[in-house]
Amino acid sequence: MVWDILASGSGKCRAASADRGVRSARVALLAVVVALVPLRAMAFPLGGDQTVLPAGTEFSEEALARPREIFHSEAMGGRKSYLVNLGDLAFNSPSILGGKARQAEMSCGTCHVNGASNPKLFVPGASSRPGTFDTTSLVFNAKTFNSILDPVRIPSLRGARFLAPYGHDGRMTSLRDFVYNVIVNEFSGPRPRDEVLDGLVAYINDIDFLPNPKIAPGGRLAAQASLPERRGEALFFKPFPKQAELSCAGCHIPAGTFNDQLRHDVGSGGLVKTPTLLNANFNAPYFHDGRYDSYEQVVDHFDRVFDLELSTQDTQDLVAYLNAVGDGERPFDKDGVLLRMKEVLELSSVLEVAIPAADTAVVSLAVTGVGAELRELTEHIPDIRNTSVGGKDERLAARAILKDLVLTLRRIDLEVGAGRIDEAMAEYRKFAQLVNFDVPVALKKAEPWSLFNSNVHQSHYTALGRILPVTSQQPQ
Repeated sequence: MVWDILASGSGKCRAASADRGVRSARVALLAVVVALVPLRAMAFPLGGDQTVLPAGTEFSEEALARPREIFHSEAMGGRKSYLVNLGDLAFNSPSILGGKARQAEMSCGTCHVNGASNPKLFVPGASSRPGTFDTTSLVFNAKTFNSILDPVRIPSLRGARFLAPYGHDGRMTSLRDFVYNVIVNEFSGPRPRDEVLDGLVAYINDIDFLPNPKIAPGGRLAAQASLPERRGEALFFKPFPKQAELSCAGCHIPAGTFNDQLRHDVGSGGLVKTPTLLNANFNAPYFHDGRYDSYEQVVDHFDRVFDLELSTQDTQDLVAYLNAVGDGERPFDKDGVLLRMKEVLELSSVLEVAIPAADTAVVSLAVTGVGAELRELTEHIPDIRNTSVGGKDERLAARAILKDLVLTLRRIDLEVGAGRIDEAMAEYRKFAQLVNFDVPVALKKAEPWSLFNSNVHQSHYTALGRILPVTSQQPQ
């Protein structure tokens, strides 16, 4: 397929569905974005009348890279199943949530971008600091409101199949029950169909940890480890001076996934689940409530609470060890049109099963979700009225062919709804032909003048930042 030939590298990269939270603002302003002197791009907040969420909400939608997502099924030489793709689709669809979250076009993928975390997410009234979120706040579900602001850190879902029980306090042993609770009880969503719920669980369970060559089999450091890392590893296994039955390795068991699947009181406010240390370099902030930004602060906390008598060198060595264990290969992928089209191809593949089965609910979910991805991709290609960038003909052609894809999806939905399955399959074959061949070529030609180009991207968001100023400040 053409997109396979043109793409460099592999991986999957999607914009979080929350990126569409300012769609109306972006569409209206694309035409007035002008070329500016390159400046360091600021975080772009949601504010004013562009969202139903509080002014100052931040979804980190200006990011040019996304967390890399590795699927176990593909890593083992296979391919993602229908259920995994269905779960992926639902995970990034606001339609499975309810109330204000759906109105704001939030999805599970808003907080867990590509199945990882979102360290920049901030919602006034539901976050104490970026990267935290309170699912019992009045912002999203009045029925769960507990009258206090008690947000928890947004966790990565990498390796979730190894990390039961679920929730920061380990309150649920079943991932399926946990996902159901988040959708229905925390975000006021309708009860998901069993197949969709199964798909969400299959998708989450298929997300692997990033490979880390610094860790050898059995969880010990590999041969190339530095001297400070090895000293840190020794301290990690060393019994606590005042409580010899305890050690870091006693809870973060290296032979497993650096957690013991139990709950402990570590002086942070009650019993909390032991988090994994794998890929933790990319999971800040730390602790269940996200109170710490760095490993140094975490080590200082344990030194203070458990009287570990650590020297400055000890702290540095433990931090070196944690950085080695928490590392991972290629944590991010550069966003681009080909990775976006790979995502479209994977998500739309559920139609191969749903159309012949006349499953109108799944077809509608796919049409809505994939259509939203295509419209967002269109917004990354400036309208031809924007004369500050070149490639007018290329941009026009790319936007036109993306519009054709969206219209084809709508026809599929109508045909299935009317019971015309053969006609719907014909439209799907047309859609697949475009996605595999014509569209990648057109988009690749337009990419130099799109928001995937760092200079165009920076100018665009600098202009939006001036037109839509920050209306509230986040706590530091």
